[in-house]
Amino acid sequence: MGDTPRTVSCPTCGKPVVWSAESRYRPFCSARCRQIDLGAWASEAYRVPTSPPDASDAEDFLPPGQTRD
Repeated sequence: MGDTPRTVSCPTCGKPVVWSAESRYRPFCSARCRQIDLGAWASEAYRVPTSPPDASDAEDFLPPGQTRD
């Protein structure tokens, strides 16, 4: 393996970022890009896809010994 550090693309702007301890904001290139990404999560611009729970899954969340009526 060589001594060349790995380079990744900033998730926000695409600028190359050296993946090393000196790259303070990695994987982002700057504090600005990091804040833009955080703001997108906070405003729910990014979402993790899910599917509606099955009715049978509801019983997994009941206290022990209790059944669904």
